[in-house]
Amino acid sequence: MDRKKVVVVGPIYPFRGGIAHSNTMLCSNLSKNHDVTSISFKRLYPKILFPGKAQKYEEKRKFDIKVEHIIDSINPFNWLSVFFRIRKINPDIVILLWWTIFLAPFSFTLLLLLNLFSNIKICILCHNVLQHEKRFFDNFLTKLIFKRADYFVVLASIDLKNLKHMVPNAKVKVFVEPTYDNFFSEAGISKEEAKKRIGLNGRVILFFGFVRPYKGLMYLIDAMPFVLKKINLTLLIAGEFWGDKDKYLHQIEKNNLSGNIRIVDKYLPDEEVPLYISCADVLVLPYTSATQSAILQTSFGFNKPVITTNVGGLPDFVRNNETGILIPPKDSKKLADAIIDFYITKKEKKFVNNIKSKRNLFAWNESREKILFHGL
Repeated sequence: MDRKKVVVVGPIYPFRGGIAHSNTMLCSNLSKNHDVTSISFKRLYPKILFPGKAQKYEEKRKFDIKVEHIIDSINPFNWLSVFFRIRKINPDIVILLWWTIFLAPFSFTLLLLLNLFSNIKICILCHNVLQHEKRFFDNFLTKLIFKRADYFVVLASIDLKNLKHMVPNAKVKVFVEPTYDNFFSEAGISKEEAKKRIGLNGRVILFFGFVRPYKGLMYLIDAMPFVLKKINLTLLIAGEFWGDKDKYLHQIEKNNLSGNIRIVDKYLPDEEVPLYISCADVLVLPYTSATQSAILQTSFGFNKPVITTNVGGLPDFVRNNETGILIPPKDSKKLADAIIDFYITKKEKKFVNNIKSKRNLFAWNESREKILFHGL
């Protein structure tokens, strides 16, 4: 493929979270064969609007990526300077990440300026076509922005359907993300060593990542009494709580689960992620809605099976009873049955072997580049 000059607009390391991880891996992989500049944020969310404890990592890591942290998400005068900087770079293509309606004013303004005053091709890379927490004006603003793009890339088949419904004539293809294992260090730690270092023993299931309502943790907690009647295990909840933590603590106390649930309420730094994933037999992702999940990609990167719900794009990546178990959302009893079945029928080894055999499906290769550039 011919070498291209590419600008990718979106959060990148040292910003935290799945979008920034995904973008860091995207820019790193594209930089192997193309001239890539990441245009990222100097201010993403104002502190008053950010529900977490910190937006960036304190530690600094090196990635072989050209990065300019120049975007101020709430300063319209800054958006003009971002446009001028991109026009000076004069790329063949701008890839704009789309995942939150909060950035609609910035995204619309930038794309409008690019449309009016440049011939640069625009691709919108959709992590979520629709918002997890919906508001009445979301679709209207999203359509305004999407009309400014030349073509689209989505990360799951459900978003292909959502996008076609919103923009019927859109040029769009589905891009399967590579796994994130090379983002993290210490991937080779054994399960027993990981449990020892965390202070756990016996069977461990893991709920991992930001705790937000759509992640469905409440259904997993309600499933635990059913599970414990058949299987003794520990549920490890590792992730920062966004919102009301007390309701989960009350739920745990009401079900007398304190002895079987361990909570690590923090955003795990990269060097600790392999420790927590490695200690688990299986990750449990009881989402009530989803498009795709960076946690799923991370799990598969460490050859860990998942028990998750058949919502959104998750069935695109999880093969039921091959690499994990799919269940209906918002059903604690069926979730409990799936966890019990995972142990009673000893599915772990089979699932792990299947994940290893399918790793090439998640490898970076030229076909993925072709998808990203399909509208040029």
